[in-house]
Amino acid sequence: MISHFHPGAYCLIALLSLSLLSCQEKVSPKPNILFIAIDDLRPELGAYGKEYVHSPTMDAIAAEGSLFTNHYVTVPTCGASRYNLLTGILPKTKTEIGNDAAVKLISNKSSKERPKTFLNELRENGYYTVGIGKISHHPDGYVYGYQEPKSDIIELPESWDEMLFDSGKWGTGHNAFFGYADGSNRNDKNKQVKPYESTDVEDEGYPDGLTANLAVQKLKELKQKGQPFFLGLGFFKPHLPFTAPKKYWDLYNEGDIPLAPFPAIPENSSKSSLQESGEFNQYSLGEEKAGLDSAMSDAYSRKIRHGYLAAISYIDAQIGKVIHSLEEQGLAENTIIVLWGDHGWHLGDQLTWGKHTVFESALKSVLIIKRPGHKGEKIDQIVSTTDIYPTIMEMLQLESSEQLDGQSMVSLMDDPSTSQWRNTAYSYFRNGISLRVPDYRMTRYFRKISPEVELYDLKNDPNETINIADKAPEQVKRLDPIWQKGNTGIFQD
Repeated sequence: MISHFHPGAYCLIALLSLSLLSCQEKVSPKPNILFIAIDDLRPELGAYGKEYVHSPTMDAIAAEGSLFTNHYVTVPTCGASRYNLLTGILPKTKTEIGNDAAVKLISNKSSKERPKTFLNELRENGYYTVGIGKISHHPDGYVYGYQEPKSDIIELPESWDEMLFDSGKWGTGHNAFFGYADGSNRNDKNKQVKPYESTDVEDEGYPDGLTANLAVQKLKELKQKGQPFFLGLGFFKPHLPFTAPKKYWDLYNEGDIPLAPFPAIPENSSKSSLQESGEFNQYSLGEEKAGLDSAMSDAYSRKIRHGYLAAISYIDAQIGKVIHSLEEQGLAENTIIVLWGDHGWHLGDQLTWGKHTVFESALKSVLIIKRPGHKGEKIDQIVSTTDIYPTIMEMLQLESSEQLDGQSMVSLMDDPSTSQWRNTAYSYFRNGISLRVPDYRMTRYFRKISPEVELYDLKNDPNETINIADKAPEQVKRLDPIWQKGNTGIFQD
């Protein structure tokens, strides 16, 4: 039997359907962003095939998100790398590759003179921005000297609605950054400290535990606020000193920790391309000193690598608390997670302990982006930190008002095998501009010391053991026009 409706009923149903759709469009919330910046984190995670590393939280994020296996920072030092992240522009002056780049070019400039950070753009588009910990260079987002009282000069004016940090027993952000479990710090002890520490304390016994707790509390407040938010969370470890509660050290058997695969200066290279591990050697009570004339002992190298891994596992647990809170507050389904390491770190590779080179170990870092409603994949194409700004803008469906040097990675995340991607990255340091392409790294140095050009065949020589520039002039010639695209003139003054 067929039911008969009055013709007006169809109109009423149609109007109701349109009304419901209209309401849904109005209440559909903008996605939030949880941005996690981790200091000195090279791709030393289980998700990157390092099965000896205990990093279950970050591995789980990677399993659901886009895992970038070839992400390179633009500058291998904290402040400049973060400046590049925040502004999306390649360095054109030497100021832009220094740790004080944000201070000189953002906080010391007038509103009209300074480049606009993506945080500034988000605020202009209705986002509530909160920073906790180290997002720019200074550990708590305020500008003051290592041993000075905290100032009220914010490093990123116009970027934050709130800039927060719990310095606990350490008193200031700088003290906490170099802090030990007894409340002391490297600077007040005049560097008479070890570069590592294992103490039987709770997570809050070191600063990053307090940062995680603050983030958990802030997520509850942001849930109640009901405004789309950007929460930037900056963890200190595994930056020196390699300090972590004992329970994270206990996850590892030191004798099983692998050593650097190539602890030597590359053939046909120069000491000038590397560095003397000065930051590491500042920790004066370390049992051995690092240098370019000889490797540290295997036993001590393993101890230091042990500290680095323990610090990673400690941070992984703190991130776990924040992710749990995100889920508990019902925010996870509408929050994009970006997890980023501000640069890599030589762990004895090329006889170096630290960053500050344009070799793979210093430039390659972690990048994972998890988008709600998208199952991510592993992405092997080459990307740059410079690309993160435009990517965030596109993920939020916002237009940038700035001239950016990077390229949005959304299309690459949607199709990791696309042939349309640029597949290059440029990095700048030590008077050198380095180009990374599939299979090769080519660096041209602006110096009087030979060699001026270094070329590494990363397909056949992934540990950069031999510079083949003289043996492969055809490759140098082929790559030079691509390298020239990244030559901003920074070292030609």
